[in-house]
Amino acid sequence: MIGERDSRAWSVGALLLAVGDALSARFASVSVRGELSGFTRAGSGHCYFTLKDASGQAAALRCAMFRRAASLLGFAPRDGQQVELRGRLAVYEARGELQMVVEAMSLVGAGSLYEEFLRLKARLEALGLFDASRKRPLPRYPRCVALVTSSAGAALHDVVTTLARRAPHVQIHLVPSLVQGVDAPQALVQALAMAAADPQADVVLLCRGGGSLEDLWAFNDERVVRAIVASRLPVICGVGHESDVTLADLAADHRAATPTAAAEQAADAADELRAALASRAQGLQRQVQREMDRHSQRLDLLALKLHRPAQALSLQRLSLDRRADRLQAAMGHVRREAIEALERRQRRLLRAMEQATDSRRSGLTERSARLAALDPRRVLERGYAWVTDEAGQAVLRAGGLTQGQALRAVWADGEVGMRVEHPAGAPR
Repeated sequence: MIGERDSRAWSVGALLLAVGDALSARFASVSVRGELSGFTRAGSGHCYFTLKDASGQAAALRCAMFRRAASLLGFAPRDGQQVELRGRLAVYEARGELQMVVEAMSLVGAGSLYEEFLRLKARLEALGLFDASRKRPLPRYPRCVALVTSSAGAALHDVVTTLARRAPHVQIHLVPSLVQGVDAPQALVQALAMAAADPQADVVLLCRGGGSLEDLWAFNDERVVRAIVASRLPVICGVGHESDVTLADLAADHRAATPTAAAEQAADAADELRAALASRAQGLQRQVQREMDRHSQRLDLLALKLHRPAQALSLQRLSLDRRADRLQAAMGHVRREAIEALERRQRRLLRAMEQATDSRRSGLTERSARLAALDPRRVLERGYAWVTDEAGQAVLRAGGLTQGQALRAVWADGEVGMRVEHPAGAPR
């Protein structure tokens, strides 16, 4: 009885193959609409994602789109988009999962969660929470970073490993927090406040591994965005993979594509710092050496001058001789100019003296002639006489003379005494 039951039991592989055949026969070609979630493109070119129910029901379908079909896509699929798929249902035997092998994908519209993301992004952007002008520079040489992430996530390992390799001198203060779920936004807000209040921290790292739009939704919460903006310390956000962009990334002072990249941004590699220090040390050493060489040359020149005073004296004597010659020549030139100037002044003085003498002689001659013309003797020679009284005063009028008054008359050839016999106006 037991043996008969065992002979009718399916092996796992056979059962999955039978189910796959039944699905292929029943659902060889099917179309379905839903919302993209967890979209990834492998290095082989194959795409893997989950299609969620667009009406909000808790239903999801695993999908695979191989490279040939993916190369025919006319758009870049991303989480939250509402799409219509055409393909066939199959069983992925390695995990026993139902999946849809997608042959074609067309864009229908953005999913409800993605639409909410865009609305919130536009509102917070209008408030200026994403402005580049409020972004702060990172500290050049941080000594401590405050890491906000899950204590059980891969992001913690990536950050710790990266900093231990690149900058082992930088301390890490872990501020654990939920990074997914309904309670994650409030936990992240509290963790960010604790990280910013850390007196030893220089920068805050907010990190989480990749995931779907739903998995990362806590980092699109407005409370988390405002906590990042209000942080006392600059914040580096490294959430998800390279293609994942959250509102926390836009609000952070610096965005990193991955947690590892966030750790690399937080602190320069110790090897790079040592190389920079070595380069500066070499530059300083070369500068010091150049200064020493310059001062050594100057010292050598001074030493040569000190060891040969006779040469210095000879140079000074030669300089003095040249200056004496120039002074002698200058004095001779000045003396000649002075003599010439003196001779010119002497000639001008002689000419002036001759002119003055001639002018004065001419004036004297003229005055002598005029004086001679006024000489009384010349007048007397013309027949006039000069009459004076006894006191020697000239008698200019006949009126006023008295009878018997003694007078004196002077002619050109002599003088005689007289007495008035008949004064003017007296009867004869």
